[in-house]
Amino acid sequence: MAGPQVHISDNLDVLLGILPSPIRDAIERQPELDELLEVVLDLGREPEARFPAHAVRLSDGFVNREDMQHVIGRVGTFGKDNRAGIERTLHRISAIRNRVGEIIGLTCRVGRAVFGTVDIVRDVIESGQSVLLVGRPGVGKTTLLREAARVLSDEIGKRVVVVDTSNEIAGDGDIPHPGIGRARRMQVPYPELQHAVMIEAVENHMPEVIVIDEIGTEAEALAARTIAERGVQLIATAHGNTLDNLLQNPTLCDLVGGIQAVTLSDEEARRRGTQKTVLERKAPPTFEVVIEIQEQDKLAVHHDVARVVDRFLRGDMPRPELRTRTAEGEVRISADGEQPAPPAVTDGHPPVSKSPHKIVRIYPYAVSRNRLERAIRELRVPADIANTLADADLMITLKSQEKRQPKRLREAGTRGLPMHVIKSNTLSQIEACLRAVFGVGDRLNSDEMALREVEEAISEVMASAQPVELSPQNSYIRRLQHTFVQRYGLSSESKGTDPFRRVVIYPQ
Repeated sequence: MAGPQVHISDNLDVLLGILPSPIRDAIERQPELDELLEVVLDLGREPEARFPAHAVRLSDGFVNREDMQHVIGRVGTFGKDNRAGIERTLHRISAIRNRVGEIIGLTCRVGRAVFGTVDIVRDVIESGQSVLLVGRPGVGKTTLLREAARVLSDEIGKRVVVVDTSNEIAGDGDIPHPGIGRARRMQVPYPELQHAVMIEAVENHMPEVIVIDEIGTEAEALAARTIAERGVQLIATAHGNTLDNLLQNPTLCDLVGGIQAVTLSDEEARRRGTQKTVLERKAPPTFEVVIEIQEQDKLAVHHDVARVVDRFLRGDMPRPELRTRTAEGEVRISADGEQPAPPAVTDGHPPVSKSPHKIVRIYPYAVSRNRLERAIRELRVPADIANTLADADLMITLKSQEKRQPKRLREAGTRGLPMHVIKSNTLSQIEACLRAVFGVGDRLNSDEMALREVEEAISEVMASAQPVELSPQNSYIRRLQHTFVQRYGLSSESKGTDPFRRVVIYPQ
């Protein structure tokens, strides 16, 4: 699949035209003019041109008040955010004021419109589905929004409204940049009013498509859902680099359906083969497609977000469609592969060497005998419970006991008995220990194990009124564990540093 070549339009001559002649002439003599980022004018200092790797002083003389007024008189009105623009361009002029409000500094930033980038996902944009773009700052999200607005309004003929809070999409002037085509632009007076302007756009102007840059608050997420439910296509960006980031963000996870804990009946839990409390998607996603912009010419596309989130909550890692643009402008599409799960490790103890048919006798000290029996049964490992140290091949105990070193542990050490230590007396940690001992794979995926562990730990805390420390988990799993704990009226906190950061549950 081939696409048009990418080209850049910057209207640099328009920006240079607002500068005093000596400064403009000095900039035009620069050999790297095409890479100019901004021009800085500070009262009483030398004017400066900034490039990606260096800055250049443009004159030995200092900027005076006449120079400042020369620029101020040729740009639009400065708003309360101290920004002004030049109509039909993306250039931004930002002011620094003194204590009495007088402008004493100007940053004239070059705005560039990049054309030809939307081809890599043009079929997705034209599908009529709502599309959410995520990616690190500066990777090209706003550029893709601008092109999407142009293509949908000019080439597809749809009624498009751009809600332009920061004026990054269509420029700071009252007349929008031609990069958005025939799309209409609604400016937002204050960032906190973006959600209200989003709703106003739908109610007053009958758009078929709304384009929004940076959904970042709960009110904006709710407004986006309201718009989508009215049948309007949304093309938007949000804070976060990946779909996982959105699921971890309690404010924005509603954009992809949200997450809730659901308690199943015993019969349903047996039918699914899961624990009784599971995580499920709360509602239909606001956005049907999520596009992760990894690099300017490399994107990961998650089609059917509802299905992707459902699978993710069941422990299946997302497998997005990868799209890349070659130097020749050709777009290549391929499926991403899953990464293998890391092996289970219990406190650094390696699996014991053993004959495949030998029954390993385990002596539990301060560890639930019933839970150990259940773990042996569910994992189907060749193990039995020893009644005495003399009969045991290894011991499992708690970290709290290891610190105290009671007589039985000292005796085990004297006998040279291998000792495996777990942090809490839960089925999940006992099973993790047995998997490490016998070198067997996970029967459940890591997410399910982590959620089952928190359920068991909650029961233990409520029964014993003592804190329980869980296994280390990533930030997403820890957030889910905290959610579970709150449902039972208990408190919790995260301790330690990654990759060993873990949740501790406390009684009421």
